[in-house]
This record gives sequence, C-alpha cells and structure tokens, in this order.
Amino acid sequence: MKKLIFTTLFSVFSILNLSAQKSDASISNLYQNYLNIKTALAADNSDDASKAANTFIKSASMVDYKVLSEGNLDVLRKDASIIAESRSIETQRGSFMALSKNMIALTQNFKLSNDTVFVQYCPMADASWLSAEKAVKNPFYGKSMLTCGSVKAEIK
Repeated sequence: MKKLIFTTLFSVFSILNLSAQKSDASISNLYQNYLNIKTALAADNSDDASKAANTFIKSASMVDYKVLSEGNLDVLRKDASIIAESRSIETQRGSFMALSKNMIALTQNFKLSNDTVFVQYCPMADASWLSAEKAVKNPFYGKSMLTCGSVKAEIK
C-alpha cells in the first residue's frame, strides 16, 4: 500500500490567528462526523467509513471561512475525499491518519466538544486519533487489534 502523504499537515493551522479553544458549532459538527469515520474504521466497515466521510465533507462545506480558512478546509476535505472514494479499508485508514493529524491540530484552536476529547495513540500504526471515549477502539487495525493503544491526552 502506498503511504498517503499530504501537506505535512497543518502548518496551516499554526497560522490561524484565532484564540485558543474558540467554540464554534460547525467545528463541533465536523468533529462529530470525524468520530463517525473513526467508529466505522474501528468496526472494519469500509462502506460506513465512506458514507461518514461524505457527511464529513458536507459538514466541512458548512464551516464559515471566517472561522477556518478555505485552505485548511480544503486539506480536511482532501483527506476525507480519499476515504469517501475508496472501498479499500487500508487506503481509508492511511488517509484517516492524515485526517486525524489535522483534526488534532484543530484542538489547539477550537473547543470541539463540551465533553472531554481524548487523543489516543497506537504504537503499531505510529498514529494518533481523537475519541469521545476513554476506552480505546483502534481505527487503524479494527477488530484485529481493537484495544491496541492508549490515551495520550485529555482535552477538556
């Protein structure tokens, strides 16, 4: 499988001139749709991951450019588009790795949820992702290694 490498990731997010942990409903919606992709990948369901990625793309279109720049949104949509268009779970997981890095970067500038957001890490995939729950459900290996990983940070 070719590794999917995109803009080494949101250096774009570091350019944002927004106050840390700004709250925005459209960004929270984006996060909820991201979680649906994660859940589908953890369940080894490429069809559901594709559908969830399409919903994610639609929700990204609802974010005001004054809240998050068009360039940042384009990177998120690009990551999600690969998941939406692919039926290969391996390809989807590779793109989810990039999407997760970018979503984690969002946590530096936005409050994604009123509840705790967990940053989890899988050493086997050498990748992190966001979760709404403390229990690890690994989207990179699914059922074969569902609980592989640990919580690296809690964002309240």
